[in-house]
Amino acid sequence: MKRIHIRVRCLLAACLLSLAGCYGGDDKQSASESSTGAPGGVTMTYWAELNGNAGSVKPTFQEVPFFQEWQKRTGVRLKFIQPPANQAKEALNVLLASGELPDMIEYEWNRFPGGPVKAINDGYILRLNDLIDKHAPHLKAYLKEHPEIDKQLKTDDGSYYVFPFIRGDDLLRTYQGPILRKDWLDELGLPLPETIEDWHTVLKAFKERKGVLAPLTFLGVPNTLFGVEHGGFVGAFGVKKGFYQEDGKVKFGPLEAGYKQFLLTFRQWYAEGLIDRNFATSDAKTLDSSMVTGRSGATIWNAGAGIGKWQPLLTERDAKAQLEPAPYPVLKRGEQPKFGQRSYSYEGTGGVAISRKSLHAEEAVQLLDYGYSPEGHMLFNFGVEGVSYRMEDGQPKYTELITNHPDKLAPAQALAMYTRVSYFGPFVQDLRFMDQFYTLPQQKKAVRIWSDTDADRYMMPQIPMTEKENAEFSSIMNDVTALVDEMSLKLILGMEPPESFEAYNAQIKQLKIDRAIQLQQMALDRSRSR
Repeated sequence: MKRIHIRVRCLLAACLLSLAGCYGGDDKQSASESSTGAPGGVTMTYWAELNGNAGSVKPTFQEVPFFQEWQKRTGVRLKFIQPPANQAKEALNVLLASGELPDMIEYEWNRFPGGPVKAINDGYILRLNDLIDKHAPHLKAYLKEHPEIDKQLKTDDGSYYVFPFIRGDDLLRTYQGPILRKDWLDELGLPLPETIEDWHTVLKAFKERKGVLAPLTFLGVPNTLFGVEHGGFVGAFGVKKGFYQEDGKVKFGPLEAGYKQFLLTFRQWYAEGLIDRNFATSDAKTLDSSMVTGRSGATIWNAGAGIGKWQPLLTERDAKAQLEPAPYPVLKRGEQPKFGQRSYSYEGTGGVAISRKSLHAEEAVQLLDYGYSPEGHMLFNFGVEGVSYRMEDGQPKYTELITNHPDKLAPAQALAMYTRVSYFGPFVQDLRFMDQFYTLPQQKKAVRIWSDTDADRYMMPQIPMTEKENAEFSSIMNDVTALVDEMSLKLILGMEPPESFEAYNAQIKQLKIDRAIQLQQMALDRSRSR
């Protein structure tokens, strides 16, 4: 294991030092002077992982029209440092260890070991309070108007640390859930599944009567069971893979009996050939392939990047092919799903921090603040007027470049070329994109069905910890998460007997999970008293 880690670190370090491999584009692009007050004539470095929808069309940031336009409008020239796909965490560790930090780093900073306060105190990123106050008038105004979001953005000591991605409406907080091939259900005379037993019947029919190789598939990257950790299937047993709360009491799902029931159910399905045998290594590209080729007939994924991307491709292959959203599974018919995908208004994903080493901190702040300005809001959400959208009756409407791309790009891919609305970034996501992005009736139905859960009741709020608490919590959870992933995988694959669940739980206890639960409880109690 140690040799593998060393080899990966070396490969990543080599990549980060390679201008050809990590810097998107070249030096030929000229930057125009900005008409919005952003700093012109400055060149800065920007570290981020390229979104999969964008990366499936253009391999580097500099080739994506949105990033070209962003630079053109602000007069800032960006050199992008692009880690390998699905390796952002490992690549960031190498980057930080090198001491050669870019001006800006886009990352899930709320998941940084020890928390963002530690990242500030260790000299990696800047505390942004004064900079935002003096040089980010648009973000400052937004947070003043939305104090509930302002509260989510701050650390326990009141520090701002990123320019955040914010979902601008509650309707934008649910976008993921179960998806099936409805044409296969109709052909087999089966109703849309609601219970775990229904799902077993459907998947078995896909396998035995349709000859489907991997009836159910889902993401196993970047970590085991990633595709179902929001509550798909596991939620039917009354638990999640991570932390949740019940009546103000923090719980950790893998310790609960329901998690064992879930693992044993998936163990049976895997043994019967109903689950993708390669689920542990399934990434977005393999998921796309499995669903589009008919290798799989069911999954859990997004309304946009899933249904919206796959349906046109399926129709090209088979005019009768039809995807359909299904409710989150339950054990007994008529039950309300306890869990389901439900994001926060500010989740931590796609936040952009400014490096302590940056010589252009003020310019970086002004560049990032552009996304919250009226003009920047339209660019990030809708692109360029007359190109990717036009105004009709005072409302932005996407052009056929998005809805019916001449090169047959799916709407999710086209949007990723000209906007950032479908995947994070330093801006506020606009609700007006959703009705246009979700052009298919199945997509509109999906949001309604997938939102019909009790997830809000049980999800943990955004609760900052102190640096000391966060460091202790991260240290515990690094080991606990690895052990839970090992336990989950081995039990599903049949590599361990069912009885080993209790032994694993004993090991998890030894890793001080009770202390991690206590730390979460303390933070939860503090957040309620504010």
